[in-house]
Formats: sequence, structure tokens, C-alpha cells
Amino acid sequence: MPQGKPAGVRCVQLTADNRCLIYGQPERPAVCSHLQAMTDICGESTAEAIILLTELEQATAPVTPRYIISP
Repeated sequence: MPQGKPAGVRCVQLTADNRCLIYGQPERPAVCSHLQAMTDICGESTAEAIILLTELEQATAPVTPRYIISP
């Protein structure tokens, strides 16, 4: 994904059973190679990981102001 992978978007390199198509290949991004999944972040299953990572993303999203106050 040349422009990067946004949070919540499935990687184009994942197979239907969530295996990496470019595992072990030089074009695999460093972030993937260095990722160490932890149970407290990723849970025990894909379903739990999606819930936990969605909550983390929402909790750390930048706040968008509802209005702008002009001087």
C-alpha cells in the first residue's frame, strides 16, 4: 500500500485466512516485520483484536473542534 494503510483498512497483502502474502520478502514493510502482537492490545482472537484496536483508535483520535471562535 504505497500511500500507507489507514487504521481500520484491511491490508491488501492479507489472504482470506489472515496470512501475509509477502511474509519474509524484502518488500514487506518494516512496521510489519517488527510488530509484536500483545494480548492486552490484540486480544485472543481476530474479533477481539478488532474491538480492542477500534477502541484504542477512537480513544487516541485527535479532537476535531465543533466550531471556530473568531477574534
